[in-house]
Amino acid sequence: MSKQPLCDFGTLVRISDSDEEEGGRRKRNMKRHGTHSSDGKSRPSTVSKDDQKEENGVWFWVNKNGFPIDDMTWERMWDHVAKIHPDGHKMVTSIRGGNHGQVTIPQPPTSFSPSVTIYERLEKIQNYMNTLQYNHTGTQFFEIKKNRPLSGLLEVAKDMIRESLPIKCLEAIILGVFLTNGFMGMERFAISFKTQFNGNTHRHVVLGVYHAGRYGALGMSRRDDLMYKPLIFKSLSELVLDYERAYKKYWHDVKKIKIGLPISHDPHSYEFINWKSLTLTRNRLTQQELIKEIDTHAKEIRTKGKLCWSFRTGPLLFLRKSRSWSVPQTSSPRKSHSFIDVNRTRASKSTGVQSPQSSYGQAIKLYQGATAKEVMSAGKKKEQPDISEYQIRI
Repeated sequence: MSKQPLCDFGTLVRISDSDEEEGGRRKRNMKRHGTHSSDGKSRPSTVSKDDQKEENGVWFWVNKNGFPIDDMTWERMWDHVAKIHPDGHKMVTSIRGGNHGQVTIPQPPTSFSPSVTIYERLEKIQNYMNTLQYNHTGTQFFEIKKNRPLSGLLEVAKDMIRESLPIKCLEAIILGVFLTNGFMGMERFAISFKTQFNGNTHRHVVLGVYHAGRYGALGMSRRDDLMYKPLIFKSLSELVLDYERAYKKYWHDVKKIKIGLPISHDPHSYEFINWKSLTLTRNRLTQQELIKEIDTHAKEIRTKGKLCWSFRTGPLLFLRKSRSWSVPQTSSPRKSHSFIDVNRTRASKSTGVQSPQSSYGQAIKLYQGATAKEVMSAGKKKEQPDISEYQIRI
């Protein structure tokens, strides 16, 4: 029996298999075709194939033209919504033609008082994500490329805050990284899940966080227990198993678990996010083996995190303890007058004795030496000064 097309969707046409195939199992396929005109003739599509992505066996669109959203992307989104919603075009017309009043834009929690704990900060960040809501339109508004440097991904997070549009789980990861940047002692890493339900494969990702010996997570999902986890779990394995128990409530079979490495706190970093440093196939591991592997990786996350923080704070403390901000130290007093030298100068003024180790003392000594040379060489041809003594190092 021939297959009957159910509906056309831009350059995609959904095909229904009316016959039972291979043991009576029905399958739903997605095939690419040209867009059909009103006279029934097929014409080539003007939409790029790069704008199409597949998630859980369902094709969805990605906005790659930036903001403001162009007419083609906008109409394509509403056309898809009308085809998948039970009320169809009637629902679309009621929304687009109705008067909904002023839309309030939520304010992101970008600054916190020092008295606000990390636990409370994460809760405020998750509440902000919940205000943006989950994206059910079938069109991803913000393009997230996993192989893009961190600095470029954080620019996308700024667009999310400015546009305040619904987001999905992958976009929530980047937004969470942006809003938690600079939290001292906190490590962020990606936790991905691959599950199976009713023959379909589903993928989900959350942002794992670690602080002060406790683990938690930020994220977005259709299910409340598959997104935010408070900072209360004593181990990373305990956090992952809590997600696994939540999946079992919805009859999902966890196939793979992937855990990344700590994400840099430098907003200008050109590093790439490590999304899957550890990959675990669930049906090949026992419960104890799974816990051991995850906790071993958690130790690596903490170790790398401490090295990153020590690298960021170490050189700064070293420079503050040095005699000058300029490295290496030069014989010239210019461009090397640090705040430590200022303190020494103030102390020398109060005591009346100049410290020979300060930049100010070196300047006086150099000037007095040059004056003595001029007096001794009176009547002789004036020599050119040694330029090497006045080199400036910046």
